[in-house]
Amino acid sequence: MKQLTLKAPFSVRGKGLHSGMDITATFQPAPDNHGYKFKRIDLEGEPVVDALAENVVETTRGTVLGKKDVKISTVEHALAALYAAGIDNCMIEVNGPEMPILDGSAIEYVENIERVGLEEQKEDKDFYIIKEKISLRDEESGSVLTFYPDDNFSVEVMVEYNSRILPNQFAILDDLAEFHQEVASARTFVFVREIEQLLNHGLIKGGDIDNAIVIYDEPVSQEKIDNICALMGVPTMEVTNLGYINPTPLKWDNEPARHKLMDVIGDLSLIGRPVKGRVVAIRPGHTINNKFTRMIRKEVRHTEIQSPYYNPNTEPVIDVNGIKKLLPHRYPFLLIDKIIDIDKKHCVAVKNVTVNEPFFQGHFPQEPVMPGVLQVEAMAQAAGVLVLNYLEEPEKYSTYFLKIDNVKFRQKVVPGNTLLLNVALMTEIRRGCAVVKGYAFVGEKVVCEAEFMAQIIKNK
Repeated sequence: MKQLTLKAPFSVRGKGLHSGMDITATFQPAPDNHGYKFKRIDLEGEPVVDALAENVVETTRGTVLGKKDVKISTVEHALAALYAAGIDNCMIEVNGPEMPILDGSAIEYVENIERVGLEEQKEDKDFYIIKEKISLRDEESGSVLTFYPDDNFSVEVMVEYNSRILPNQFAILDDLAEFHQEVASARTFVFVREIEQLLNHGLIKGGDIDNAIVIYDEPVSQEKIDNICALMGVPTMEVTNLGYINPTPLKWDNEPARHKLMDVIGDLSLIGRPVKGRVVAIRPGHTINNKFTRMIRKEVRHTEIQSPYYNPNTEPVIDVNGIKKLLPHRYPFLLIDKIIDIDKKHCVAVKNVTVNEPFFQGHFPQEPVMPGVLQVEAMAQAAGVLVLNYLEEPEKYSTYFLKIDNVKFRQKVVPGNTLLLNVALMTEIRRGCAVVKGYAFVGEKVVCEAEFMAQIIKNK
């Protein structure tokens, strides 16, 4: 899958939820491998902040990104819309300290993204694949976030409040393609009993019943309601019945849970790479979301490249007989057993290392170790399959090394290991020459890597 960006820019305008300022945010297309970035065009030098978990500086009633003295607040709704659309690269230019709250949801972002369309880019998407359960629990709040392996990205959220109006709710999104219809219109929400305290802390200056669901779940004196209305600069109102006091009804009975699901997606986008996995969030909030995202982000930063997914029960794409039709190598020098993934740019091969390999007789009798040069040769054979597989008569061609660079051996390969050989073209094939980057894995660990150039030559 190729990376995506916007086909054209678009702008949105509205109040900042916390500052109350009139703010315009413009979403610009961005080049390959750019990621999400925010640019404060109202400040000298137009500083840019990368939308990454380590740049989150505050999580009170929203996610705040910062770098030195530069901050951008309430970024989660816009990021959720970009992530759900599959966009990898975007520059968001904003002329204030936060994103506009709009109607408290992500629907305006989603509709604009669909209006301008998406543009496919040259580079491949760089998915981070969840291969085992990853969990984070906050004992004080009872919040738990867990990632499980899955073929795609999906989210399940459960919320719990000590409220007679907002009981326990849950929401599920199994497919990001359903984000527009099932999640994007879900609005942020606030309890009346919280408003005065938030205002006293300098927050929600731009909040009103048009951009948030307001929940009245505990009786409050009319004097206190009048005071809240005065602080918010809105006409006083008389509230007699407990419930939702907005003029527009809920879009779904579980709209608050759906909004929390949106927040989870927006906060997880700060991992910096699209993810394949299912996240289950119990009592999520921006603070626990960011702690969880930072934990995943730390793994991502320390993982130069992930081991390919390998299920030995799955039929190979090309078995050993198919490999022998593409390569001239035979015993004892055919060093790949099967191909489990291949396209025009990359290939994944498997080599089962057994004690019966002839080279173990001399390397070394008392401590058998697979020679590093043979690991590189195995990667080269996988690259040979990659480049020959798409030729009309591959049996008439062979590939030969021209040079090998940046070879690193990180761990011994011994009998009983299964080598996963992941090779990819670094450039287009030109004049019969292919430049390839290869990694060899045992389990999740890189044991060898190399860059090499091979020439495709027609056999005489």
